[in-house]
Amino acid sequence: MYKYLKRPLDFILAFIGLIIFSPLLIIVMIILSFTGEREIFYLQERIGYKNRKFKIWKFATMVKDSPNIGTGSLTTRNDPRVTKFGKLLRSTKINELPQLINVFIGNMSLVGPRPQMEVDFLKFPLNIQQHIYDVKPGITGIGSVIFRDEEKLITESGEEPHLYYKKHIAPYKGELEIWYQNHLTLLTDIKLIFITIFVIPFSESNIPYWMMKTLPPKPIFNK
Repeated sequence: MYKYLKRPLDFILAFIGLIIFSPLLIIVMIILSFTGEREIFYLQERIGYKNRKFKIWKFATMVKDSPNIGTGSLTTRNDPRVTKFGKLLRSTKINELPQLINVFIGNMSLVGPRPQMEVDFLKFPLNIQQHIYDVKPGITGIGSVIFRDEEKLITESGEEPHLYYKKHIAPYKGELEIWYQNHLTLLTDIKLIFITIFVIPFSESNIPYWMMKTLPPKPIFNK
């Protein structure tokens, strides 16, 4: 039943969110117009529902053409491509707020698997690629909160970033997103929204595993 209510709830909550956060959005837009490379929004092609491509909205936090510079689609800790103001936006997740537009128009949900660039989507095991977007991608989700320190893991691994992501992160992240689909309820989404807010100041917390007892066991990531 909830899957039929999810879209109307997303529409209503995105509309309310855009109104509530409009003062903050306007302030950020003004600051971005005078800092960094003076770009406000960054629209990037991602893989979405049923593996169809769409444009995701984000505040610009990196230098222009960043996907073709350095580590490309993957961001490392203290990545030199991130602007000074961009670091603040990314650490507070404010850079993700424009995705409320995506939710409002219907190509994203508030909660769901994060939409990937195609180059990273192809790092998932084939069986995961076939099903990860059987639900709409979300602003937040179980993969997002578990891998909130993904940049740190990649940076400290000592391995080539894209190889490390494919070997260690993508398989477990995919497993988490399939778990989400199998446990898709209103309560699950409420928990994930709460966890998302909680882990912003408490990034080392294990609260996802405490609140969701049936999550796939966390692997030990090799470094």
